[in-house]
Amino acid sequence: MSAPVPLLVVGDALLDRDLTGTADRLAPDAPVPVLDDCEERLRPGGAALAAYLAARSGREVTLAAPLGEDPASLRVRALLDPWVTLVPLPLDGPLAEKTRVLAGGRPVVRLDRGRGRAAGTTRQALRALAAARAVLVADYARGAADALRPALAARAPGTALVWDPHPRGRHPVPGARLVTPTGGEARHLAADARDAHDAGEDESLAAVARRAEVLVRRWRAIGVAVTLGGRGALLSEGDGPLLVPPPVRHGGDACGAGDCFAATAAGLLGDGALPAEAVQAAVAAATRYVGEGGAGAVSGRPDPAAVPPDRADGDALALARRVRAAGGTVVAAGGCFDLLHAGHVSLLQQARRIGDCLVVCLNSDASVRRRKGPGRPINPVQDRIRVLRALQCVDAVAVFDEDTPQALLARLRPHVWVKGGDYAVEHLPEAGQLAAWGGQTVLLPYLDGRSSTLLASRAADSPPAPPPGTR
Repeated sequence: MSAPVPLLVVGDALLDRDLTGTADRLAPDAPVPVLDDCEERLRPGGAALAAYLAARSGREVTLAAPLGEDPASLRVRALLDPWVTLVPLPLDGPLAEKTRVLAGGRPVVRLDRGRGRAAGTTRQALRALAAARAVLVADYARGAADALRPALAARAPGTALVWDPHPRGRHPVPGARLVTPTGGEARHLAADARDAHDAGEDESLAAVARRAEVLVRRWRAIGVAVTLGGRGALLSEGDGPLLVPPPVRHGGDACGAGDCFAATAAGLLGDGALPAEAVQAAVAAATRYVGEGGAGAVSGRPDPAAVPPDRADGDALALARRVRAAGGTVVAAGGCFDLLHAGHVSLLQQARRIGDCLVVCLNSDASVRRRKGPGRPINPVQDRIRVLRALQCVDAVAVFDEDTPQALLARLRPHVWVKGGDYAVEHLPEAGQLAAWGGQTVLLPYLDGRSSTLLASRAADSPPAPPPGTR
């Protein structure tokens, strides 16, 4: 299984701060709420948040952003270390800080300070850009994109360049693979007065599609993906817009969801995904990010043992850690799942009912070939992941390259390991491993006569279908 392509993020870093508490009374000297039990949480913001989220998902990430030696810059550096490789650009003034005050989880006011801007570039940044295959420009209108604009324009052809624009920033360089404005940003940047009445959550998709087409032509971009919050995203490459709805809808904290969307899309385009595939996965990632708590859940430094920066299974490991911390039961099941059939679905549905989350440990393509022979798998690993994730009973998928999932299980540490009833516990090497940390191996009933091998054999023996129009 090939490793994800490294991602270079170019943009303006910020220091984000949340002050959270409860407000159930007014101050005696003014009609303003009093925030009790106030707690401070820091996290990287702006381009630094996009870089952090990409690294947390298991991708190697470099961030080229203006950072100085002021207290806010030093805090951002510490929050990103060791997850993100930093290429600092000169910063003129203190780094910008954005503080949200939240009462009962709802923002009350935001406080901004720090007017530092990019003050040029460096040879190190230019070298990083020249070598990058996947680039995300997270423009927060503080000069980083302008400082590297000539180099970005030169690298756009043949590079997976994603541009997350800002209403006060400059337009993307020509040739960007994907530009990712929000619905409001697209309305502003397209400057289409005819659509003023469509503003808001329920604006017509026809209006959004029209703006996206305008922006594709105006920016000479290959594609524009307008993010629409709970409605997903609309992708346009000049004609025939594609609406990508979210797999589920969450009403949580959406701060940073756009950064998650853009970082996911940029990485996948670098890996070779088509724009529609990248947008679909980015919508799913942003939806998951909101459902897990959004920006409020991105605070402090993550546990390095829980989310290794060199693996793409960070989501599964982070999920297991959260469920354990909440006192829940982590269930894991493994297999090739090459041709998904009723026996697989029955097993996974039963497994999910045992605990609070189900992680599927999936054999990589190389692992399947070693087990099943040169003609397998029939479906490549990315297709198998996509099908499994579409099942409501599956919460996460993690891929392993070895012949057995024991190394992955050592990191995942599930409470329950599930196999089909056609195995015997004493013949499973994972059984002793689970027992070492108090876990348990469980055999579940398996539907007779169902297997990927049998399905493949039946398909091979079936007569070919007649050519179209001959029936």
